[in-house]
Amino acid sequence: MRIRLLPLALFCAASSASAATLGVDVRGADGKPLAGAVVVLETPRKASGPIHFAWSNVMAQRNIAFDPHVLIVPVGSSVNFPNQDKVRHHVYSVSRTKKFDLKLYGRDETRSVVFDKPGVVALGCNIHDAMSGVIIVVDTPFAAQTDANGHAVLTGVPAGAATARLWHPSIRAPDNMTAQPVSVAANGGSITLAARR
Repeated sequence: MRIRLLPLALFCAASSASAATLGVDVRGADGKPLAGAVVVLETPRKASGPIHFAWSNVMAQRNIAFDPHVLIVPVGSSVNFPNQDKVRHHVYSVSRTKKFDLKLYGRDETRSVVFDKPGVVALGCNIHDAMSGVIIVVDTPFAAQTDANGHAVLTGVPAGAATARLWHPSIRAPDNMTAQPVSVAANGGSITLAARR
């Protein structure tokens, strides 16, 4: 029995050793750290089970704004849209990734939408034109938004070649997103991405 378990233990150790923590620094066109950028890392090895992130799949309406302004969710997620304002909202999207229309609903009411394919979904409110938000739907567990210093951390990333997709409203490209090839070292380390306009 020990002889059979030993190779399995070595395989498990090798598998966990190949997954790394990757720091990502994003710079704007001016070379300065870019806060609020979304980094999506696509690797040849797909997730073996459902993808979950540390944050909830909730896009609230609060103070006549979408909160959070940008939300990253896995493909197949049901996102709740609770209205926490004293006024009614009419949330919609005409994006290619997901078109939907949540008719007028009031305070403490919630509607939900399932996002069934990857891409960028721009949100608006038919009543309040200044309201805007973005949902980024991904089919990888390796996605995060940069902090005030333009930094994000991705964990459990396999070593090897990958594609880094970068979203930010300042990027002048379809859906405000660009892609570039990257290489992830066995120990992870860090990479720097430039948000080209």
